[in-house]
Amino acid sequence: MTITLQKVLETEAPILRNLYSLYLHDLSKFTPNIDIGVDVFFHYEDLELFCKTEGLSPHFIKNDNIIIVFLLLLERPLLKKANDFSVNDIFILNKYNDQGLGSKVLGKLFEEKHGKYFVIELVENLPAVSFW
Repeated sequence: MTITLQKVLETEAPILRNLYSLYLHDLSKFTPNIDIGVDVFFHYEDLELFCKTEGLSPHFIKNDNIIIVFLLLLERPLLKKANDFSVNDIFILNKYNDQGLGSKVLGKLFEEKHGKYFVIELVENLPAVSFW
């Protein structure tokens, strides 16, 4: 198993959009604020800004060159001086859940990007709360 961290390129925005829709689908069971669109797709209207805004850093995590995770990392200048990074969103495809990949992915992230982190999560998302 070879885990690699790769920043999402603008040309890969459609892949990110598809993964983000799956992420929102999973997240929708924890909040009433996420609804499916009339096109039966979960949308995030500012998704195109992820690759264009300084301080927003979307990444794909690959296992043996196959995308299995996306991660949205917040960096400066979006963050206050107290923190270097924030794990804003992390999504592991269901097929790869319960295999310890979350810890491996974050280990890889912390290895490559040293600093002080904070995490954003929904309190209702008990699996995420227990993970962190």
